Amino acid sequence: MKPYAMIVFLIIVFTVHLLVNIYIFLRGWQALAFAPSIRPYYIALFVVLFLSYIIARALENYIGYTIAGVFNWIGSFWFAAMLYFFLLILCIDIIRLLNYWFHFLPAIFYADYAKTKILVMLGSIMVVFLLMIYGFINASQVKISKLDLKLDKKAGQLKSLNIVMLSDIHLGTIIGAKKLKKITKTINTLSPDIVLFAGDLVDENIRHVIKQNLGEHLENITSKYGSYAVPGNHEFIGGANAAIAYLEKHSVKFLLDSAVLIDSVFWLAGRNDKDMKRFTGKERQPLNSLLEGVEKTLPVILLDHQPFYLEKTAEAGVDLQLSGHTHNGQIFPLNLITRAIYNPDWGYRKIGNSHFYISCGVGTWGPPLRIGNHPEIVNITLHFI
Repeated sequence: MKPYAMIVFLIIVFTVHLLVNIYIFLRGWQALAFAPSIRPYYIALFVVLFLSYIIARALENYIGYTIAGVFNWIGSFWFAAMLYFFLLILCIDIIRLLNYWFHFLPAIFYADYAKTKILVMLGSIMVVFLLMIYGFINASQVKISKLDLKLDKKAGQLKSLNIVMLSDIHLGTIIGAKKLKKITKTINTLSPDIVLFAGDLVDENIRHVIKQNLGEHLENITSKYGSYAVPGNHEFIGGANAAIAYLEKHSVKFLLDSAVLIDSVFWLAGRNDKDMKRFTGKERQPLNSLLEGVEKTLPVILLDHQPFYLEKTAEAGVDLQLSGHTHNGQIFPLNLITRAIYNPDWGYRKIGNSHFYISCGVGTWGPPLRIGNHPEIVNITLHFI
């Protein structure tokens, strides 16, 4: 990404972050009018919440891995809490505005207005707190999504292929050894023929992965044909070359706008991420060029992190495309946004003779929470004629 574009992007993000926090802060400040002695502590707490993620990202190379990790966790949780506080307060303000015109709220709400404000504040905190607990627990409960597909193609003597596919683990300060160990154990219980990572294996900074020696857990994955991956946008954000070099040392083979014939019976192709140009200035290879030399009489599987241009993939003769990236919104109601952008933003779709599966991911980005969906490992059985 060009420096000026990055600066503009950061200014926009910070401005939105600041305005939303000011809105939440002012409503809380007003609710505490009855207890001015609490307000200094409220200010201190809010400053910590507001600045935690910024401190973690800006100073992670200077304040130590552990301290940066603490700020990162606090800031990441606050992102989700901030969203729900904003939505709750906005709904409350809309109700207040409507009541100003139509006077439908009972008089009890105004009998002791100071008390009402603090009760609403405490109720909002309780709702958000419970959502955070649920979302955190839910994010740790990985589901297995199973899919059986039949291709009208022969794959030599191979009659079926047991694929385990994952996307968006986001290894780093939030997703570490404990979660990855659980993921690799789950993969092995599925006895895969091949393991496919559809991007965002790493959450930007490979240094956090190296410090925890997370690669050793990837080496514990067992399959007939091995583990293959493509980079996602987050590998490119943090520096794809370093991430790929590290992961390939730990038994994950990357397909970078390339295709490989597996066991002489099926093709596996992988694309660089759509956002590659933003971070490297280089275009990824067109799909048709990538597939030159690929024998379409054999099954063709494609890994492409972001699920765009599915019709073009179908026209190119790909039998199965596996993608991720969307997280299915990760936390409600953000799924409404991803649903408007992608078709689909999660799950299975067929176009012509081509099959597509877009995973909602097994990890999390930002808040270590999932609300409105479950993390998944996808187990696909491909049947051949």
